[in-house]
Amino acid sequence: MSFWRSPRATPYLLLLPAIAVILAVVLVPLLVSFWTSFTGYNLTRPQTLFQFVGLRNYQRLLGNDDFWWAFGRTVVFITIALNLEMVLGLGLALLVNRITWGQRTLRTIMMFPMMFSPILVGFQFKYIFNDAVGLVNNALFDLGLIRQPIPWLVDGTLANFSIIFAEVWMSTSVFAILLLAGLMALPKEPIEAARVDGCNAWQVFRHITLPFLMPFVFIAMTIRSLDVARAYDMVRIMTNGGPAGRTELIWTLMTRVGYQNSQMGMANAMGYISIILSIVFTFYFYRKLVGARAFMGGAQ
Repeated sequence: MSFWRSPRATPYLLLLPAIAVILAVVLVPLLVSFWTSFTGYNLTRPQTLFQFVGLRNYQRLLGNDDFWWAFGRTVVFITIALNLEMVLGLGLALLVNRITWGQRTLRTIMMFPMMFSPILVGFQFKYIFNDAVGLVNNALFDLGLIRQPIPWLVDGTLANFSIIFAEVWMSTSVFAILLLAGLMALPKEPIEAARVDGCNAWQVFRHITLPFLMPFVFIAMTIRSLDVARAYDMVRIMTNGGPAGRTELIWTLMTRVGYQNSQMGMANAMGYISIILSIVFTFYFYRKLVGARAFMGGAQ
């Protein structure tokens, strides 16, 4: 009791309300959902919350084709989206970094897409890619490039392309801002020394600029992999997992199983598998970040 009356206890007492809130809104639901992943919990039958079934939900998922298609689609979605965002963000950062007048205004404009809610972006691109009144089809008609509407959100392949396009449009600015910060922190001396030694622009970028930016790239990859792995809003608005489940990702499938089919135990088991997927991506990019920092002589 003497500790709690001493000045050393002040930080802990000040943190106590925040800890209580975190326990209430994060830890308790997390523990409950983890428990239900081992039960046959059905929303229409509350008593099943205490029906322990062990690993049955996970075993059923291992033999569920819909789940594995959604899992594979999620991995492909993350891979394509992250790489496109990285390449486009790097190009945008390099262009903005070369501008000497109005750079602050451009940096502000670059942040606009990431400020929009994914739901709003989903509605926006659902209208843009609409086969009847969408802006894309109308523009192609006016240019004489097509004679019949392209079913952007009805065809399985095109629907996945449309969702990735919307995701890249919204989130490329995250990479651009972080990489631009890296370019602004890049020391000028190595670049000037390389140019004096006769290196061309590509050699300077390949051997000096890019290695210096790689830690920033992997930080952005880590942040974005967690967001993309939880993609739900945009897919739900644009296609709702259709057509015929061809744009279903883990989180949209989990929502359908949990809230439409009332199989909450199975849905929570999917949720924890998706958490493992997020941890794998995070660990991978963290290892790459450590390697990039070691290559540049940074701290481990």
